[in-house]
Formats: sequence, C-alpha cells, structure tokens
Amino acid sequence: MNKLKLPHILFGAYLGWFAALAVNPYSREVWFAENLPMVIIVAVLAGTYRRFAFSNTSYVLMSVLLFLHTAGGHYTFERVPFGAVTDLFGFTRNHFDRIAHFSVGFYAYPIAEFIFRKGYTRSKGLLAFTGVTAIFTVAAVYEIIEWWYAAAADPAAGIAFLGSQGDIWDAQRDMLADGLGSICATALFLLRYDFGAPQN
Repeated sequence: MNKLKLPHILFGAYLGWFAALAVNPYSREVWFAENLPMVIIVAVLAGTYRRFAFSNTSYVLMSVLLFLHTAGGHYTFERVPFGAVTDLFGFTRNHFDRIAHFSVGFYAYPIAEFIFRKGYTRSKGLLAFTGVTAIFTVAAVYEIIEWWYAAAADPAAGIAFLGSQGDIWDAQRDMLADGLGSICATALFLLRYDFGAPQN
C-alpha cells in the first residue's frame, strides 16, 4: 500500500477547511466570489496531478493562498479575526488581505519549476523574470476583475469583496504585495531548487 503523499494530505486538509468555512459565511455572495478562483486552482492541480506532479515545496507554497483565501471568503477579508496582529504592530486596518496577496506571489515558484522541468529554458535569469512578471500580470488582472465585480454586484457585497477598507491605494498595494511575494518565492527557487535532478 502506497504511503499517503504530502499533496494528498494538503488536498484533504483543504477540503476539510473549505467545508468548515462554507458554513454560515458572513456573505454567501462574497463567499462564492472569493472561493470560485480557489476551487478552480485546486481542480486544475488535482486534474493534472498524474501528468505533472510539482515538488512538495511547490504544493506547500501554493496551499498557503488556498487556506488564507478560504478564510477571507468566510469572514470577508476585512473581518477576519486578525486583531492580535493589528494591535501588536499598531496598524489602523486589518492587513490579513495583504498577507494573502503576498502568498499569491508564492506561485512564482511552481511557475518557474514548471518551465524548467518542461525544458522551455535553463536560464535562471529567464526563469526568475518569467515567474515574477507572471505574478504581476495575474495581480493586475485580478484587480481589474475585482473592480468589475464591485461595480456590478450589490453595493455591500462589492465593497466587502474589494476589502479596501478606505485605502485609496488598495489596488496598488495589493499588487505590490503580490509582486514582493513573487520575488521572495523566486529567490527561494533559485537558492533551493535542485537543478541537477532528472526532469520529466
């Protein structure tokens, strides 16, 4: 009998987390909008697992956003219980959403891994550039989607989905958080990844 692999454990944990936080969310409309992209990500990863399995490091990094974003969908990001951190650093707003955005950048690691293992390039510079720019692109597109949704949805749900908390530079700061996360993840990839291992 095969031992349970880490991606399977993470998948099971996500399903449990998702099910628990699907119960009585603050706003069902916001919950649906926030969870839809996460469910798509999980479905794609599960559906392609047999054809292309990422490293354990990639799966751990990718799971961070899934867990954080699912919590944000339950409470709405500005209402996630994060008061201890807010008080500790003297923040004037709930920065849970910034941490979630930072974790978006972690996907630069699996992007670089995929490109390298598929043999599309062996250039570390190009791997780093592609990972970081891909995340900045996704960040910009997501902010546009947020704007569209907020403009079209019920006003209260739209504001909750944006989670700007009165910050007029929220979109720009969110994109910066995404980008900084991608830089950190790319640095980790370049420092840690075994470029000499056999690739599929």
